[in-house]
Amino acid sequence: MKFQIGDKVLIIHSNEQGEIIEIIDKEMVLINVHGVEFPIYIDQIDYPYFKQFTEKKRNTEQKSKIYIDQIPTEKQQSKNIELNGISLKCIPIFDPTDIENEIIKEIKLYLINQTSQSLLFIYQLNFFGKLSFELKNEVLANNNFYLHDIPFENWSDNPAFRFKFSLTHSLPNKAIDFETTIKIKPKQLFSKIENMKIKNEPAIVFPLFDDIPTKKEKDIIDASISKHNQQKIFYITENVKHIEQARSIIDLHIEKLTEQWQQLNNFEILQLQLQTFEKYYDLAIVNYQSSLIVIHGIGTGRLRNEIHDILKQRTEIKSFINQYDPRFGYGATEIIFQY
Repeated sequence: MKFQIGDKVLIIHSNEQGEIIEIIDKEMVLINVHGVEFPIYIDQIDYPYFKQFTEKKRNTEQKSKIYIDQIPTEKQQSKNIELNGISLKCIPIFDPTDIENEIIKEIKLYLINQTSQSLLFIYQLNFFGKLSFELKNEVLANNNFYLHDIPFENWSDNPAFRFKFSLTHSLPNKAIDFETTIKIKPKQLFSKIENMKIKNEPAIVFPLFDDIPTKKEKDIIDASISKHNQQKIFYITENVKHIEQARSIIDLHIEKLTEQWQQLNNFEILQLQLQTFEKYYDLAIVNYQSSLIVIHGIGTGRLRNEIHDILKQRTEIKSFINQYDPRFGYGATEIIFQY
C-alpha cells in the first residue's frame, strides 16, 4: 500500500484534505477531515502535492497583458552539483506552457558514473513490486547515461529503482559485480524538489555507491586453487581478516548504526538502514549462512515492508517470516536461505 498512517491526503471528488489515522485493509483507510473520521477507498484519495505540481493554479482574476520587456529573466541555475561515485540524477521537467506556476510534467533520469572505470549495468524500474521498465547498457567512466522519463503522476505508484553493475575489466581488490535498490517515496521527492528550487539547483541527486565496492571473501578465494598453493591461500586469508565478519543477527535501529543519526532526515535514515541490511545480507550469502535475523523494529512498519519487498525478489531465499519472538517481539524478520 502506498499510504501510511499520518499521511496527508486529498479526497479526489471533494478536493478536501485530510489525514490517514488507520489502515483498515488493502483497499480502505480511515481518515480524519476537520475532526470528522470516516472510512474511504484508497482509489478515492491521492497525495495533495501531486495536485499542486500537476494542475494549474486557479486564478479568478483576469491576467493583464505582459509585454516582452516585462518578462522576468530566467533563474540562474547552479553550474555544477558536486558528485562522487555512482548516482541517480533526477531532473524535473516543467510544463513550458505554464512556466509561471512551475507545473512538473515528468522526471528525467540519468545514471551518473563519477568513477575512473566503465561499468556494464542492468537497470530495472518496478511499480508496486512489478517490473515496468528494464535497460541493459554501459556507462563510461566519468560520464552520464540517460535512462528514461517517468511521468510525474506515476511517482505515487511506489517506484523502486534496481541497478546491477559489473566491471568491464577486472580490478585488484574490487568486486566484479555489485547491485543496489533505491526507493524514493512521493513525499521525499516532493521535499527534494522544494529544496532544489530554494537552492536554485538544476537536478536532484541520489547516491548509489561512493565508489566501486571492494571484493568480498567469496570473490577473493578461489576454491579451485590446488593444494600446492596453500601458502598463497594463507596470505589471502590473512588479508580478508580485515573484512567485516558476517552476523547471524543484525540490528537496524538507527542509533545502533551511527552516532550522528539525529542529524539525518527520514530518507537518509532509511537509506542507511537498507544499505546496512544489504551489506550483511551479502555477507550471509558469501558465508553460506543458513539463516539471518534482521531486527527492524515495529514503528510504522516502513523499514520492515521495504526489507520484505527486497526479499520477495531474491532467488536465494527459501522463506522469511515475521512472527512473535520472545527476544524481539514482532520487530524482527528471520530469513532462511537456500543454496
